[in-house]
Amino acid sequence: MLNALNTAATGMDAQTKQLEVISNNIANADTTGFKKSHVDFEDLLYKNMKDPGSATSATTKSPTGVQVGAGVKVSGTTREHTVGSFKPTGGDLDMALDGDGFFAIQRPDGNVAYTRDGSFKRGSEGRLENGSGFPVVPEITIPGDSIGISIAMDGRVTSRNSQGQSTELGQIQVTNFANPAGLQAVGGNLYISTDASGEANVSNPGDAGVGRIQQRMLEASNVSPVQEMTDMIRGQRVYEMNSKVVSTVNDMLGSISQMK
Repeated sequence: MLNALNTAATGMDAQTKQLEVISNNIANADTTGFKKSHVDFEDLLYKNMKDPGSATSATTKSPTGVQVGAGVKVSGTTREHTVGSFKPTGGDLDMALDGDGFFAIQRPDGNVAYTRDGSFKRGSEGRLENGSGFPVVPEITIPGDSIGISIAMDGRVTSRNSQGQSTELGQIQVTNFANPAGLQAVGGNLYISTDASGEANVSNPGDAGVGRIQQRMLEASNVSPVQEMTDMIRGQRVYEMNSKVVSTVNDMLGSISQMK
C-alpha cells in the first residue's frame, strides 16, 4: 500500500512541473518571438510479479502477467518552434522571419546566440543591435546621415540619405538547425546551440529551408492562452486526483491500524 503513496507522489510532482511550464508560457504570451514549451512524461519502472507469457501450468501460459507501475516522471520539455502571427510596427529596423530560422546575435563573451526576436535597434556606434545592445551577426553599421532603411526579403539592407542616394550596407543572414527543439534557452529571447540541436547552418533569407524577412513586422508569441488555460485546468484535476489517492491510502492505513 505504501507503493501507492509513492506512485501518487510522483504524479503530484510531475503535474507541479507541468504547471511551472504552463505558467512560463502564459507569462510570455506577449513576448516577441517566444516559443511555447510542453512537458513530456514517461512511466517509471514496473514491478513484475508475474511476467507475461509465464507458465501457469504444464500446458498453459499467462496472457497478461501481473505488472504494477511505480508512477511517472518528466522525461523532458519540448519547445514548439511554430511560427507566430505577425504584428505590423512601422519600424524600419523591425523584422520577422516568415518561416524557419533564427537571427544570429553576438554575446559579450564572443559566442553566438540565436533569436526569433527581430526588434532591432540602432546602437550608439550605428550598429544593428538587439534590445540588450548585442550586435547582429554579420555586423551591419548604419551611416549617421541615414534617413531610411530598406530591408529586402532576401536580407539585403540598404540605407537612404537626405540627398536620395542609396547605399547597400550588408546582408542579414539566417541560421537554421537540424533539431531546433534541441536549442537551449538562456533568457533575453536568446538560444544557444547544443549537441542535440546540431550544427548551425547559415544561409540567406528565402533559401531552401529558411524563411524570408518581412520588414516593419514583428513575430508574436505562439502561445495560445486558451489552450494553456485548458492544459492548466487538466493538470490541476490530475494533481487533485493524485492527492485524493494519498488521502485514500492514508484512510486505509488508518483502518488497518484500528483493526490491529
